[in-house]
Amino acid sequence: MIRIVIAEDQRMLLGALGSLLSLEDDMEVVGQARNGVEAIQLVDQFQPDVCIMDIEMPGKSGLEAAEELKAVGCKVIILTTFARSGYFQRALKAGVRGYLLKDSPSDELASSIRNVIAGRRIYAPELMDDVYSEENPLTEREMDVLELVADGKNTKEIASQLSITIGTVRNYISTIMDKLEVTNRIEAITQSKAKGWFK
Repeated sequence: MIRIVIAEDQRMLLGALGSLLSLEDDMEVVGQARNGVEAIQLVDQFQPDVCIMDIEMPGKSGLEAAEELKAVGCKVIILTTFARSGYFQRALKAGVRGYLLKDSPSDELASSIRNVIAGRRIYAPELMDDVYSEENPLTEREMDVLELVADGKNTKEIASQLSITIGTVRNYISTIMDKLEVTNRIEAITQSKAKGWFK
């Protein structure tokens, strides 16, 4: 049985979600909270498998609550009307396992809960589009340098291949790290791959 706590400040929606999920054979709603503070208390009290949370709630937002619950081991699914990439980025940092929009079909919520329990992450496609359509701040030449770094080439080899000086390669790498706000080459490669910027 999947044990669930729901946090939602709109009472009617809170009740409706509780009723909806209680109809599922493998789910039990063990607590309903009207804000982030209550959600944390209920998670502490009932030790549920999943906490479904709205973002904008009085007292403590869903994102603040998710940040606190990160260490607890309860999987958090955000259910919100806000498809804002800033919220989504913060939710990802808080370790949120699911981020769904309230206008999604109701059967999607139950299947998302099961997927999250199975270890998968479920994010609304609209948000994924936002994340991946982020504009690449690197110039074509900077991408050439980064791709050679990713291929395992050292500074001397990159300089030789691109017919530029070693100092210029170092300048490019420094600029790349500044633009991507990372501290090393590995992070620069990882971030660029994750955002789909490599050719």
